[in-house]
Amino acid sequence: RGNLQLGVEEVKKMMRSLYSAASGMHAQQLNLDVISNNLANVNTTGFKKSYVDFQSLFYQTIRQAAISSSTGLNNFAVEVGNGVKVAATRTSFVDGGLQQTGNPLDLAIEGKGFFMIQLPNGQVGFTRAGAFRLDSEGYLTNADGCRLLSSQGNASPETSASLNGQDLKYIQPDTDALVVSIAPDGTVITEKNVSNPPVLELANFTNPEGLQAVGSSAYILSEVCGEITIGQPATDAELGIIRSECLEASNVSIVDEMIRMIMAQRAYEIGSKSIQTSDEMLGITNGLKR
Repeated sequence: RGNLQLGVEEVKKMMRSLYSAASGMHAQQLNLDVISNNLANVNTTGFKKSYVDFQSLFYQTIRQAAISSSTGLNNFAVEVGNGVKVAATRTSFVDGGLQQTGNPLDLAIEGKGFFMIQLPNGQVGFTRAGAFRLDSEGYLTNADGCRLLSSQGNASPETSASLNGQDLKYIQPDTDALVVSIAPDGTVITEKNVSNPPVLELANFTNPEGLQAVGSSAYILSEVCGEITIGQPATDAELGIIRSECLEASNVSIVDEMIRMIMAQRAYEIGSKSIQTSDEMLGITNGLKR
């Protein structure tokens, strides 16, 4: 009977170890998914790498900490964890390197700002990918045809767009001009002497990590982004300045991601080994009834 009771307790412990190891393997699988996405976008303009935050699951208290009334000695607590979970996936908005292209409509931001674009669903999107061009109607657009937005633009959008209480407009340089370029302060420069040229503005947030990725190197607002700042480049140090004829490269480091991949693989292997060991110990426990 004593052996049977011991067997029951051991089974409970084995089940706990199985679930803890399984939670670790599941977490490392998601970690590998994030790393793989980073590596896949190593050459994507304006891409920002992500990483995973882990958090331990609740602990089971087998014995509370207490002071013995008879001896006065400390009896420390006995606590056992129940595994791990993914607390969040976070985005690193560290600047990527600048790549010279020679195209005057290729823009990179030196600073924390974001370009504002109108997404196909009418929402205001934010991006660091600055490969812009003129569409058939002369509007500044990105590779997906999403038009740039600015409160100092010069063309009303077909679908109204506003941000932080400010109406945003498209930027439409003089289509008769043969040369269009963007100054470091966002002013649109053409061969014609325009008295009030449109200005490409940038946006920034108290918490950029609160932005929600929607693909195509674009983000949208979420409730945790905090206060929004819209302003002209070079006039606000937080927004930064615009570098023409440059593109911002991905901030993914292949070496760092490979190291993280190896660590994730090793952690996954250890989790599988824990499950295998727990299964073997369960087999031993099952043999006690014989």
